[in-house]
Amino acid sequence: MRLKDYKFLAVAFLLTFKVFSQNSISGNVVSSNGIKLDYVEIFDKTTGSKSFTNKEGSFVINVSGNGAHELVFYKEGYEIVEQSIASSAKNNTIVLDKLTRLSEVVISQQREKLSAIRKLKDIEGTAIYAGKKTEVVQLNKIIANKATNNARQIFSQVVGLTINESNDGGLQLSIGGRGLDPNRTSNFNTRQNGYDISADVLGYPESYYATPTEALEEIQIVRGAASLQYGTQFGGMINFQLKSPSKKEMEITQRLTGGSYDLFTSFTSLSGTNGKFSHYSFYNYKQGNGFRPNSQFDAKNFFTNLNYQISPKTSLHFDYTHFDYLAKQPGGLTDYMFNQDPTQSNRSRNWFDINWNLFALKLKHKFDNNADLSVQLFGLDASRKALGYRSNRVANPDTPGTERDLIIGDFVNWGTEIRYLKKYDLFKNNSAFLIGAKYYQSDNAGIQGAGSSGSDANFDLADDEFPFYGTQSSYKFPNLNVAVFGENIFRVSPTLSITPGFRYEIIKTQANGSYRRINRDLAGNVIFDETVVEHNVKERNFLLLGIGLSYKPLNGIEVYGNVSQNYRSVTFNDIRTASPSQAIDENITDESGYSSDIGVRGKIGNSVSFDVSGFALYYDDKIGEYETPNPNGGGAVVRFRDNIGTAITYGFESMIDWNLRNIFLGEKENIIWNIFTNASITESEYLKSDVPNVQGNKVEFVPLYNLKAGMGFGYKNFLSHLQVSYVSSEFTDAENHTTDSNDNVYGIFGKIPSYYVMDFSTAYKWKRFKLETGVNNLTNNWYFTRRATGYPGPGIIPSEPRTFYMSLEFVF
Repeated sequence: MRLKDYKFLAVAFLLTFKVFSQNSISGNVVSSNGIKLDYVEIFDKTTGSKSFTNKEGSFVINVSGNGAHELVFYKEGYEIVEQSIASSAKNNTIVLDKLTRLSEVVISQQREKLSAIRKLKDIEGTAIYAGKKTEVVQLNKIIANKATNNARQIFSQVVGLTINESNDGGLQLSIGGRGLDPNRTSNFNTRQNGYDISADVLGYPESYYATPTEALEEIQIVRGAASLQYGTQFGGMINFQLKSPSKKEMEITQRLTGGSYDLFTSFTSLSGTNGKFSHYSFYNYKQGNGFRPNSQFDAKNFFTNLNYQISPKTSLHFDYTHFDYLAKQPGGLTDYMFNQDPTQSNRSRNWFDINWNLFALKLKHKFDNNADLSVQLFGLDASRKALGYRSNRVANPDTPGTERDLIIGDFVNWGTEIRYLKKYDLFKNNSAFLIGAKYYQSDNAGIQGAGSSGSDANFDLADDEFPFYGTQSSYKFPNLNVAVFGENIFRVSPTLSITPGFRYEIIKTQANGSYRRINRDLAGNVIFDETVVEHNVKERNFLLLGIGLSYKPLNGIEVYGNVSQNYRSVTFNDIRTASPSQAIDENITDESGYSSDIGVRGKIGNSVSFDVSGFALYYDDKIGEYETPNPNGGGAVVRFRDNIGTAITYGFESMIDWNLRNIFLGEKENIIWNIFTNASITESEYLKSDVPNVQGNKVEFVPLYNLKAGMGFGYKNFLSHLQVSYVSSEFTDAENHTTDSNDNVYGIFGKIPSYYVMDFSTAYKWKRFKLETGVNNLTNNWYFTRRATGYPGPGIIPSEPRTFYMSLEFVF
């Protein structure tokens, strides 16, 4: 679409805003015996903002207009108070009653009340979420194996996600959904505390770093319509929000976890607030051996967050993350090998190494005219190194003393994102306007060549030892991206809002370097040796549009809908392949399309919360893979990566949570009992394709049924949770192979069979101690969720069998 076709849109964002008066609500929060309560959380349900009382228990909240605001006051150990207060009310006194029976169940019930309040509001900070499908995972409510980031449990109440499972202690996260490849969450714009953490948001949008669940406060997920504010991805945005600094001067948390297959993790955090300065830091260590031979891993993760409140309206925030891990990889299996023994490994020399360094500096400022500004600088200095024997003939054993394939990627990038959000009155209703810009540049490099003939983790090139190694390349990948985006909430009435938006993108991607082509005769003699130099430059600019609608007919009930354009640029892997089991069309181009949602969400009384919706994703020039003889010669069958054609994915998603205690047990405050059902039914089809035997087929990575159900029960300081997951079968290639026709050799083609898995977790708290334990894959099923074409395979990657874990936490 061309910019001139949408000039009318700019007019909608150049409204003359009506000036309004600025008011404030002030007061004090005290206990029932008159003690002033410091650092009480105050949620403004009207605007979605959050603030705290100071050390003297007083608060001041700046608000717009003259209407009343619904405020919620919360402090751990006290009853929650909700109160409607006029926007100009001064010297209010709020009284919180102390909880006399402070068990874990009572605390969980308080959190349950907060969860109804804590969701992504129409406006949060300098972001607009009105009319979008959003979900918030609150980690303090979850009883799960947090030490290994068990995604099946962590994301149990997020609908429609598909998960690539591995046995590396949760060092990487791979989630997708709605027909999007889960591999390293590459179809989401992945963020931590609001800034990008993937290798390169355009050229290599894979996330090798997964924020430890033990450090998280919540996970925010916005589906495909997030393309307007956070990037062009079809999947949307996922943001890992770390814990806020403790309001105490110092708080230390220590967690130790042991589990099956020599799993050991240690998590230590230090947090506190002293005047205008606050901080939160953690160190996380993990090691384990995995359930297959050649699966050991060792990881170290350090993070620090420093905050300074320059003034009541201005704050400065700095983050630094270091992540380093080394893992041995057992390789993939063929279908025959998996059915014979899923615990086997015939790769003993494969290694993977990650070194990740993230930096972020953020300035936040509130203006007197009810406007907010955020300016964020962020950067990445990282590397990934993969070493091993990666023959696409998976069944072939690795021969010691031969060369290994070595791939090194270096990622150096930085960017800045500026957002300005202005709240204003239009026709006596509160509306808001957001305008923002993002500048992002990278200078990444990729090298592939011969690795050493040894068995150790030696990541040096061995060109002298193997001068005629067949797969060699060296590239620079400089990328530049400039984007301008905006949205506006038009509040037509107190219950109806319309939110149009736009994103204008300028993208320049380059691949500068060379690769080597070597052919040999049947005796192994070199008969052809050529170095090909490439300088590929791809420039494009385009406009994405979207619109959302939100209607709130009843208190606590919302009908929402949206439609937005999406875009996915070709990646480094789409330009130059590094896998012997894969080939790529040299004319491959970008994807474009639409995503849409329509649904209803809310709460019925104090017993049932729900989100029921339908969705559709339309892709043009969808990139996919199909099985074919290697077009570059050699005779081997490969997965050929190309623009397959036009495809659609559509379906129904529902998340329903029942509070059975409120339904059947009334006021028994020391009992908690709830069940949930999470169901996704998804259909897909290739509408047209020039590739033989593809039109009319199902889209890859789309299970028809994706179901989760669970029950939580607690009594006093004891909490437990049981969960069952079921995922129906899915195809992994556009030709919809049901089985691997060469399953004795490859293992990279065919279906992922349906599977179910059950998880059970418990927790008990005594004073400052908490003991958590559980069993994952309770029924000890053998299944897999991935057929890898490259690392950590190629081939089938089996999921973990039954495992046990136990965690001990101490807070002081």
